[in-house]
Amino acid sequence: MACESGGLFAGFRALGRYSGPVPHALRYHGRHRQFYVTAAAGRSVHTYNVNKLGIVAVSNALLQDITCLAADRMLVFASYDNVLHAFARNKEVVHTYEGHKAKIHLLLPFGDHVISVDTTNVLIVWDIQSEEEYLQMDFDKAIFAVSAILHPSTYLNKILLGSEQGSLQLWNIKSNKLLYSFAGWGLGVTTLQQAPAVDVVAVGLVSGHIIVHNIKFDETLMKFQQDWGPITAISFRTDGHQVMAAGSTIGHIALWDLEEKKLISQMRNAHSTAIAGMSFVPGEPLLITNGADNAIRVWIFDGPGGTGRILRSRMGHSAPPTKIRYHGQNGEQILSAGQDGTLQSFSTVHERFNKSLGRGSINKKKSKRKGLQHDTMALPPITAFASEVARQNDWDGIVACHQGYITCTTWNYQKTSMGTHKLRPEAFSKNKPLDIYATAVDITSCGNFAVIGMSTGQVDVYNMQSGIHRGCYGKERAHEGAIRGVAVDGLNQLTITAGREGLIKFWKFKTKDLVHSTDLSSSPSGILLHRDSGILGIAFDDFGISVLDIETRKIVRRFSGHHGRINDMTFSPDGRWLITSSMDCTIKTWDLPSGCLIDCFLLDSAAVSITMSPTGDFLASSHVDELGIYLWSNRSLYSLVSLRPLPADYKPSMVMLPGTCPVQDVDAAGAEETCGEMIEYDSPEQLGEQLITLSLLPESRWKNLLNLDIIKKKNKPREPPKVPKSAPFFIPTVPGLIPRYAAPEQENDTQSKVVNLGVLAQKSDFYIHLEEALSTNEYTTPLNLLKDMGPSNIEIELRGLAPEGGGSMEVMLSFLRMIGMMLNKKYNFELAQAYLALFLKLHLKILSSEPRLLEEISRLSTQLEETWIHLQTLFNQSLCVLKYMKSALL
Repeated sequence: MACESGGLFAGFRALGRYSGPVPHALRYHGRHRQFYVTAAAGRSVHTYNVNKLGIVAVSNALLQDITCLAADRMLVFASYDNVLHAFARNKEVVHTYEGHKAKIHLLLPFGDHVISVDTTNVLIVWDIQSEEEYLQMDFDKAIFAVSAILHPSTYLNKILLGSEQGSLQLWNIKSNKLLYSFAGWGLGVTTLQQAPAVDVVAVGLVSGHIIVHNIKFDETLMKFQQDWGPITAISFRTDGHQVMAAGSTIGHIALWDLEEKKLISQMRNAHSTAIAGMSFVPGEPLLITNGADNAIRVWIFDGPGGTGRILRSRMGHSAPPTKIRYHGQNGEQILSAGQDGTLQSFSTVHERFNKSLGRGSINKKKSKRKGLQHDTMALPPITAFASEVARQNDWDGIVACHQGYITCTTWNYQKTSMGTHKLRPEAFSKNKPLDIYATAVDITSCGNFAVIGMSTGQVDVYNMQSGIHRGCYGKERAHEGAIRGVAVDGLNQLTITAGREGLIKFWKFKTKDLVHSTDLSSSPSGILLHRDSGILGIAFDDFGISVLDIETRKIVRRFSGHHGRINDMTFSPDGRWLITSSMDCTIKTWDLPSGCLIDCFLLDSAAVSITMSPTGDFLASSHVDELGIYLWSNRSLYSLVSLRPLPADYKPSMVMLPGTCPVQDVDAAGAEETCGEMIEYDSPEQLGEQLITLSLLPESRWKNLLNLDIIKKKNKPREPPKVPKSAPFFIPTVPGLIPRYAAPEQENDTQSKVVNLGVLAQKSDFYIHLEEALSTNEYTTPLNLLKDMGPSNIEIELRGLAPEGGGSMEVMLSFLRMIGMMLNKKYNFELAQAYLALFLKLHLKILSSEPRLLEEISRLSTQLEETWIHLQTLFNQSLCVLKYMKSALL
């Protein structure tokens, strides 16, 4: 991962990934006494318990998507390309097997060994612990192209291989001998499965035939045929019912009775894609299936007729999501519309809170009758939607528009289903034109109204409760071109519409009157309103971005830097950041106050839609050809992140999409040091010579210098402190026959209150440095000494400057020059005022009688007056602006 930890966002995890086109593996844990399903989802391996189908473990991510999966009692084997890995504890890679020259497509755990077959027909037997090759076998692809592999039960050291030519071979791995060749049936073998009976194997063919064959006597016991294409998976029930299940490439499952040799029932549309893996749970009437439609399902056979019903399932989008948005203000649910026509809700907290709102349908009853494959009532995929939680308990809270379709649909989040209303203009209530369709939608913050923009430039308002049309904007239409975006402010005062002709229009929401029109430099491709701050983000067809303030109706920021169509935008909750995604595969973060680009990262797949959590903790993204939703954590909430503007020639580094579990890379700490390295800014003592700078000392060090005598009087104790008399260890007694304690002696020792003048006669460091400064004119050292002192010490030092305190006129003159230096350089301004005020209070009589000191004081007075007039002017200007901002109406 290249510098992922150094930017503003770090990959956290993926949502909505459950299964892929790789068959799952079923395992039994003896200590837990339950079955686990292992399935490949992208670059990681997921482990689910069969009881609740809850995810119990997610492995570390591999470098590429997993293409083959198998498992034994201890390890899970997964391969990508020509590399095979072994996972322990469903988590970390403990073994790696490298030796294949082509992509591995078959795996079989075999005791202390694992067998792998690649697409060039090379079979390698690996020793699991030593990771060394035990045996390598090459087959001629023209004669015997290996397409299936099986270890028959009770056949020691033997494997059965199926080929694309239709023949089968039985090999002894230990002796490396071909024991027997089966002629086959002239059709390619797609799968091999051991039957509950010894010596019996089920063979699935590319023609849809299933052959139940006895390999001991090389005779066919029974033969079945399915008209749904090649057989993809076979499994047998072991709970007392002689039933075989067979999967097909179109998602149907057939159940065959092995006793009566007939079809029991069909499970049509078990998956929307091919059945990748299928396995009955041993001893239970449960069937587990998975497919490339990103679904894993557990079926139970407990009803009459022998057919199964769904007991538990985990499913995401079977086609990539097109639009994602956070739902509500808690940041825990993400609504996602996919190309498969479904609307789903994914929880960022736990998978048990996920919801599927189903597919859009013109007529739900007819759709149920016709089934998934032949449903002519199904609506096209959702292209845009808006949701609000304000009244979702009372009526529908989601409105969506569909690809190339004029009717907009409402959805109910609480009922997890499509709503009751179909919103379309009255003029098209009977006929449905093909060239007119809805392009943009928004829902008001109160949840009562939906605003829908059309490709003709028409903008309509509908009531969400009743579905009644409540008016339209403009006489005939709001814009000359197609509507590219609609938005309603937080108080239902303004409706903002964007047209393809390059105009942004502001309308009164209630009266539908046009208030203002802004001409843009280019045609907008989309708009996004941050309701709390009144900031409107506008994306253009020329890949530029503008930010408009809806109060002043002026463009306040312009950004450029994307090199592809801008797919989506989102604001941070406080409105400071605008985050954009583009077809150039970058996600950029723009800081609105500074108008700069502060973060940019590059992905190998362009982000189709992005949305920021209302709590600001995560950024969610969906990507081209990716089924999941990817969460990126906001690193500024928990670590120090540089938000400095990026240079114009900044080249972002490639970042990998996060897996379903946070990846703890070995070099993560080192990467953080190199990528997150920040140059600490040391602020100088004075930013500029013309600026007046204050010291960093607390107020207690200078504010009360003039009131020290008052403070001392307040703090003076009423009675002198009494020293407690210490009792002797042995209490003295008076000698005599009767023991009596001796009376304590009166102590007459009194401490002298005469001050030793010899101590005061010594010169302090401050006094010495002031004397030296008369010749060197360097006052930094005495000033630093004063800054380190407390208020009482400062008063003692300033009293000692006078001749009567042991000082001299020259030192007093030096002190005044130090104050003048502070005023000239305009730093430590409040200290100069406080020190000078205390100095004048203590030595006013001496100063008035000494001409040299009077001349220096008059010079200081002029400096003080000039500085204060400059400060007062700035204060007055700031106060005037603040007062205007408070009182004036913008």
